[in-house]
Amino acid sequence: MKWSEICNRYPCRYVLVETLKAVSHHRQRTIEEMTVVAEYDNPMSAWDGYKSHHKQSPEGEFYVFHTSKPELEAIEESFRGIR
Repeated sequence: MKWSEICNRYPCRYVLVETLKAVSHHRQRTIEEMTVVAEYDNPMSAWDGYKSHHKQSPEGEFYVFHTSKPELEAIEESFRGIR
């Protein structure tokens, strides 16, 4: 799905999405295709959902967004720490 389709289908909601197709350019992640994994009323529930899905599928690329945003913004951050 495209972001505009998700915004129309889930107005004023927090959505947990999994990336299906994305590209990176200058630390900006452009998500071209995604699927909605779950929808939520509040950010804390969405964050709990994110952690749960990421734990089950650590190889997946998950994000939480609010559908009131007309454009997606995902900045790549490098991980600094012990794994």
